[in-house]
Amino acid sequence: MQAYCFKCRAKRDISNPVSVTLKNGRPAVRGTCSVCRTKVFRIGKA
Repeated sequence: MQAYCFKCRAKRDISNPVSVTLKNGRPAVRGTCSVCRTKVFRIGKA
């Protein structure tokens, strides 16, 4: 799965993805950028 990394300014693969649920019930995925290890977040697609 990929998410946009604001530090790299590109879509990167998510390392250590964790499925989470937002307060409004929507699914999301949280993890780290596979290149620079910055936190990345993607709403939808759990």
